[in-house]
Amino acid sequence: MRIVLSHFMSLDGVIQAPGGRKEDTEGGFEHGGWSMRYFDPEAMGSAIGAAMESTDAYIFGRKTWQVSAAAWPSQKGDPFADRLNAIPKYVASRTLSQADLGSWNNSHLLPPDDVFGAIEDLKAKDGGDIQIYGSATLARDLISRDLVDEYNLMIEPVVLGGGKRLFADDGVRRGLELVSCATASTGVQICKYRPA
Repeated sequence: MRIVLSHFMSLDGVIQAPGGRKEDTEGGFEHGGWSMRYFDPEAMGSAIGAAMESTDAYIFGRKTWQVSAAAWPSQKGDPFADRLNAIPKYVASRTLSQADLGSWNNSHLLPPDDVFGAIEDLKAKDGGDIQIYGSATLARDLISRDLVDEYNLMIEPVVLGGGKRLFADDGVRRGLELVSCATASTGVQICKYRPA
């Protein structure tokens, strides 16, 4: 299986709270919902749908899982929601228990003492993609461990000036290869990268 990071990202690399005002206000972030005005259903929706077709599982950090678990289980009849609700979801958390995950079916707690070992075990299985959205800390940790196989980035024409970023300031150079790029009617660059 491949690990694929899928994110809405500002020009200055911020991925925090693209979908809603109160989605993630940590650190005093005041721009929640910044991505919505740039959403192009035709170009961006079809890219998200194509990514979903090859996805066999999701991995979430605790906060993103909690936000998603509060929103998606009640959505019925939407192809994205139906697929997301049905497939396995793995959660990296030191504070949640497996019993806490009962509100969203097919959610499984990764072992808190060996999250990355468990993720490597998932990667070794046969299957499609393991997708991650949000979960900024987890995504950065996966990047630092060279566990990411593909980046699906929707780079939006806005600078937010601060917030959680996808790429850490760790001084490590990581080459990427551009696999595809398209421009949405709203100016969003829909880009797919793989490690070079």
